[in-house]
Amino acid sequence: MPITVTAPHGVLTTTGRQRVLPLLSRAVIEISGATGNSFFTPIVGGHVTVVEPGDVYAGGANRPLVVVKLEIPNIALGSVELRAAFITAATDIVQSCAVPEHEPANTWVTIFNAPDGGWGIAGRAYTGDDLVAAITAAAR
Repeated sequence: MPITVTAPHGVLTTTGRQRVLPLLSRAVIEISGATGNSFFTPIVGGHVTVVEPGDVYAGGANRPLVVVKLEIPNIALGSVELRAAFITAATDIVQSCAVPEHEPANTWVTIFNAPDGGWGIAGRAYTGDDLVAAITAAAR
């Protein structure tokens, strides 16, 4: 489940830049109730992209936005409450990884759902049922 963090240079601390993705991955896994699941855990990952501060805007004005984008199959984080829990956790994680003057209002989190069969790994498209079966089998 890809996570992309895009941040202007200088907003994430050096340590924060290294920690943000592992912490976000752990949050997705925990909120999904899949801690320790040998199928689920390794399919959560992503990357951090650092951009020039002058290339980031909101409302037409230059602003130090950090954007967290989570792309998940349509069965993941299947309720408003779970999605809200991830958004809160992601915002807190970014705050813990950012310079002290970074404001929470400058952290935006989006969750995108892939349609059934529109999420895959290693050349295999998974339906929601396929993923549930694989996750359930790994939990035994």
